[in-house]
Amino acid sequence: MHYLVAIGSNRPGRAGPPRRVTAAAIAALPGVIAASRIIETAPLGPSLRRYANAAALIESELAPDALLEALKAMERAAGRRAGRRWGGRVLDLDIVLWSGGCFAGSALTVPHPRFRERVFVLEPLAEIAPGWRDPLTGLTVRQLHARLTAGARRPTSRAG
Repeated sequence: MHYLVAIGSNRPGRAGPPRRVTAAAIAALPGVIAASRIIETAPLGPSLRRYANAAALIESELAPDALLEALKAMERAAGRRAGRRWGGRVLDLDIVLWSGGCFAGSALTVPHPRFRERVFVLEPLAEIAPGWRDPLTGLTVRQLHARLTAGARRPTSRAG
């Protein structure tokens, strides 16, 4: 099975500052086929710290819920502690998409419910899996990214 995993950090951890935490997470993920570059993005929610974000395409025989458990163990090993929602975090690993389509469990929903609204997820995903289709919309990652960023790239005209 193939998975697209979003990776983020905005607090120093055992590997160092957020960029190093993100790079270390990519290196530690099992079965990495491709990894995006690491981008820096503004925080979402009340956190003031910028994020280092990336994505990886991995191959794993684990079912989605078992992979989630393994990813959560990696987060804890990197120094992540339970905290408030939207707060700073040493490492955040999210299963965004998987080759099996949709999955719904008690602690996991795939596709990730909000990935279509997040440039910091779609930009790295588009680097490594532009043609991967969202099973709910039928759109590719490239199309989802283009739709989300179209307004930001469109020049504004001003009447004089």
